[in-house]
Amino acid sequence: MHPRSTMSALLLAACVSVASAADGIRDRAPACGPLLIAHRGASAVLPEHTLAAYARAIEDGADAIEPDLVSTRDGVLVARHENEIGGTTDVADHPGFAARRTRKSIDGAWVEGWFTEDFTLAELKTLRAREPRPAMRSTAYDGQFDVPTLEEIIALAAAASVRAGRDIALVPEIKHSSYFRAIGLPMEQRLMDILRAHPYTRRAPVIIQSFEVGNLRSLHAMASDLTNLRLLQLIGDPATRPADIDAGAGIRYASMLEPDGLRDIAGYAALIGPPFQLLGLERDDAGGIRSRLIEDAHAAGLQVMPYTFRPENGFLPADYRDGPPDARNDAGSIRHVRDHLAAGIDGLFADDPAVARLALDADDVPDMPTCTGVPSPRG
Repeated sequence: MHPRSTMSALLLAACVSVASAADGIRDRAPACGPLLIAHRGASAVLPEHTLAAYARAIEDGADAIEPDLVSTRDGVLVARHENEIGGTTDVADHPGFAARRTRKSIDGAWVEGWFTEDFTLAELKTLRAREPRPAMRSTAYDGQFDVPTLEEIIALAAAASVRAGRDIALVPEIKHSSYFRAIGLPMEQRLMDILRAHPYTRRAPVIIQSFEVGNLRSLHAMASDLTNLRLLQLIGDPATRPADIDAGAGIRYASMLEPDGLRDIAGYAALIGPPFQLLGLERDDAGGIRSRLIEDAHAAGLQVMPYTFRPENGFLPADYRDGPPDARNDAGSIRHVRDHLAAGIDGLFADDPAVARLALDADDVPDMPTCTGVPSPRG
């Protein structure tokens, strides 16, 4: 693995802004090695969506970091997996915010708790992150890190790029786009303004992702001048539909994965991000591994970056488990990643980049530039 710099140094360096020459990602990237995306940062070892988790992910060999974006009441984009923050922060411990606990319908589902859109950035900055899976992952870092803004994350990536001597790609996800637009807090234009404002994100690889369709189609037109930016269509439960698709339209995620649906996606996006369970890996008579979905997506001109590879038994398919459900199983997780690499994935979202990097750095994995267009760290 590449040498680990200290986390404190990376966080200190996050205020540094840089711009250096590098090739961006085009609408159709050339042949490249798999892109390792740190899912919510190094979220298996540190509280998710914190600067510390992103810094650790980069130290552990991630090619890209993934901030999920939601909006504050004053229109600032911050990183949380959901706009409900009761499970990922200590907001419940703040008596002054007790009255803000409420119940809302988010994309058709009722959710109870505290919501970012009811807080200003200044108020959110008084909260501290917590581990959302305390029964499975360490809570030793609870209470130490605040909620970062997108601008802070970009600054971290820019500084880390200088230190590491390689580009760190950004893979932001726009969460609940239609919901935020309906309450007067649309995020797409704000995201584009931020990306255009920072020297690093005007040239470094950026992949914007969403489970919705309409916002990606709009972004395809809005970002036509940014050759370093691509779009990724996330895929949800096949029986459900994107939140911005009317029930009568007859479109489900399942139909989006049919050959015609994939060709339609290719008209506005360059990648798809399905759950790995939908890839349906099969072994052929020669012992090779294939996936019809990967083959169909590649035929449509799309790259495939599945989610989410996690190191605990409870998240692994039965054939890869060894031990109790809550126990880590690095060996099983490495086998799981390697089988998907053999099937032809173009990248992956992983909670523990250090474990995924071990799979990617195996001797029989070709040493190619990653899909960010720059060399990835190798062992």
